[in-house]
Amino acid sequence: MEFRTVVDVEDPGFKIGACEEMLFVGSCFADNIGSRFREEKFRATVNPFGVMYNPASILHTVEKLSSSQLSTVRTAFFTLGTNHVYRLNETGEIVDNCQKRPQSLFTEEELTVDECADYLQRAIDILRQHNPDVHIVLTVSPIRYRKYGYHGSQLSKATLLLAIEKIINLQSSVCYFPAYEIVNDELRDYRFYAEDMLHPSEQAVEYIWQRLQETYLSDEAKAFLQAWAPLKAALNHKPFHPDSEEYRAFMDKTMLKVAELQKKYPTFAI
Repeated sequence: MEFRTVVDVEDPGFKIGACEEMLFVGSCFADNIGSRFREEKFRATVNPFGVMYNPASILHTVEKLSSSQLSTVRTAFFTLGTNHVYRLNETGEIVDNCQKRPQSLFTEEELTVDECADYLQRAIDILRQHNPDVHIVLTVSPIRYRKYGYHGSQLSKATLLLAIEKIINLQSSVCYFPAYEIVNDELRDYRFYAEDMLHPSEQAVEYIWQRLQETYLSDEAKAFLQAWAPLKAALNHKPFHPDSEEYRAFMDKTMLKVAELQKKYPTFAI
């Protein structure tokens, strides 16, 4: 008998290569997954201007990136957290961070499905202007927002999901990774949440990483991860006697293996 509902992860129609140039923009969940890619030596830029929770702020980040940064990105992940935004009353602009200024200076709004889709499409268009072959992955953060009320949080997530669906229906080259569904349908147990009962636990993030790499990584990238794993463990090892001859010999041997891996994967760098 099957005691859980396993979420299907559709083939995106492309594969992520070893040490590929990547971009992650969005909620703190983008930080979680993007940091994991960086740990595995993908050349990932992760929220370069801070965490961005809504589609308008994601667009703002993409607009701030330089042409050289945009032109080298092979795969971009946009992780949406909420459709709620804050406008500065003085200018009417949507701010990315209220910077602890008085709440009276801002007006909170909820973006519609069409508005969310428009901001996302504009971000995608900028990326494609610099690299027509860039792969775009959209995903919704599984983190719930207690301050909206749990029903309000669900309405916000539904708006984001509908906006993503609108974009995907218009262009087949954009895909959706179901992180939201994996946490809320497949891992629907509080043991997969952090102490606040809102954020996914490290175990949940690790499971999502496993599901993602199964479908999204190329065979070359998977082979690289296998070769890198023992070297990563060796480099992270904390010796009792770091000045001993045995440890120096161990590190010399490890660095020789790193050099061999760099010959096989020229873009790999520690």
